Amino acid sequence: MADKAPSNSVFPADYPPQLSQAQSQLLVSAAKEWSISHGLAMFASDQQHPSPDVGDSDDPVGYTRAIPAPITLFPSLFPMGCFNEALIIQTAYNELYANIARDEEWLGSVITQLAEIDDFIAKLWHIHLKVKEEGYIQPLSLGLFRSDYMLHIPSEAPENTESLNTPPTIKQVEFNTIASSFGGLSSRVSSLHRYLLQTAAYPRSAAQVLRPELFPTNASIEKLAAGLASAHRAYGRPITGKLPCVLFIVQGNERNVFDQKHIEYALFAQQKIKVFRVPFDKIQEQTEIVEDQERALIYKPPAFWAEEGRAYEVTTVYLRAGYAPSEYEGRNGDNGKAWRNRHYLERSRAIKCPTILTQLAGCKKVQQILATPSDDKPSGSILDRFLPYPSMSARLRGTFAPMYPLDSATDAGREGQSLALNHETAKNFVMKPQREGGGNNIYGISMTKVLQSLQDQREWAKYILMRLIQTPAPPQRNVIMRDGKLQEGGVVCELGVFGTCLWRQSTGGKDSQTSGDGVQSAGEKRKREEAEGRTPDDDDEMDDDQPAIIENEEAGYLLRTKGTDSEEGGVAAGFGAIDSVCLVDI
Repeated sequence: MADKAPSNSVFPADYPPQLSQAQSQLLVSAAKEWSISHGLAMFASDQQHPSPDVGDSDDPVGYTRAIPAPITLFPSLFPMGCFNEALIIQTAYNELYANIARDEEWLGSVITQLAEIDDFIAKLWHIHLKVKEEGYIQPLSLGLFRSDYMLHIPSEAPENTESLNTPPTIKQVEFNTIASSFGGLSSRVSSLHRYLLQTAAYPRSAAQVLRPELFPTNASIEKLAAGLASAHRAYGRPITGKLPCVLFIVQGNERNVFDQKHIEYALFAQQKIKVFRVPFDKIQEQTEIVEDQERALIYKPPAFWAEEGRAYEVTTVYLRAGYAPSEYEGRNGDNGKAWRNRHYLERSRAIKCPTILTQLAGCKKVQQILATPSDDKPSGSILDRFLPYPSMSARLRGTFAPMYPLDSATDAGREGQSLALNHETAKNFVMKPQREGGGNNIYGISMTKVLQSLQDQREWAKYILMRLIQTPAPPQRNVIMRDGKLQEGGVVCELGVFGTCLWRQSTGGKDSQTSGDGVQSAGEKRKREEAEGRTPDDDDEMDDDQPAIIENEEAGYLLRTKGTDSEEGGVAAGFGAIDSVCLVDI
């Protein structure tokens, strides 16, 4: 390996160990073979492995050629206290965002302002309003969340302390409410690194740092599957009498299939729950809604369309698609099909993961408002509206990085504009749009160019400004293996903690009542009311006694690692690698 980190780094200077050529070849071969054998893989693109016998329509992403996913050869070091704190606060974050999604009045006040300047947000909100007007039939909502953090050490040490002795903390990068990926592959990387340690593939010089007890268990596959299973059970008996199933809504030509398949296989192995995959643009071709049976969503496998008895009632829809505007762009001259598909799912009886409201709760604007002190409570924030636990609220608030709006109507917005337009201060910030999927952020002086290119200054408000997290310097080092090539050098790690949450949505609507274990669908409720001689307007104390949050769990972790010269960290987007944690006491 190249130069070691200086001795004043928060990480050991001699990690990872120097590898001889023979040791490197052994480690790479072992990692590749284990990865392919255990599904730590992605499908190759034609750009990575061009083949003349693969047609554009038959196999556009090289489905016959699986390659190891981008990984690190060594687990990266992560402070034990920071890691444990991220796990502990995850259920509070789950509850926070569930409560935001449940508070339609507050969320609507935020989204309607964004909708005036952001067409994508406007169309999502319109779908919600359209379904609400008709009446939501399914009040249960499921979230498979991920909260992402980076280590932070202030560039200026607190008074009367030395910077060297300032311990790192975690600062939140973002909170993901839709298509939170890599729960499948992250668990596999943890197993790979543990296997390499147990089979003595690492040099002995790493023994002081790499000890089995410092490799935290990562059960993200099993826990995310358990979250989906909780929604499947809560749905209750299929109203049509058909067999139940779960649908994964996926992108066309998806390369990251194995990540999703691990969760699918776990659902069947542990719960015997059948999962089917439906491309986002094929939803209405492969399913139907039974209007006179509470809008039950029925799926029939295309390969068995002509066979009787092969239809399934969908209990839960898990969206691994539908988060980016590009997915809604029309094909073959139909500019509205994707939007019709999303509305179609939203109005169905199936439990959605996520609903439109839950997806919108994950907007960067919501994150910025949570982090910005309110005018009437300078010492607090709107966070207290949604999380009535002062001590836990304080812990969450401690993970917030400074953020600013970019509107012209508030003092905070005008301050944000000043910081973004000043080249000296802009280098310390990142500007984020209301988008998911990686590759959307704008850094440094590029912010000025983007803002000044907008003809209407009101559009500045569709971005938020976030202060860059000060990661430990000098950085730790690692070796990234991508496309069979090794990249050595300084790295930055981003820790994501998964969470699962099932709750009752207070959306309202003509038929909103809970369904599933011990709670009722709209039709079941009406029958009970008639039998008891009550009208639908009578108070329902039984429903009031039911808790809003039904299930709430932390669900494992993901560690993504990128070179220090990369501003983005998305693995599927080609920026980072999947990593695992070796705990250190810093």
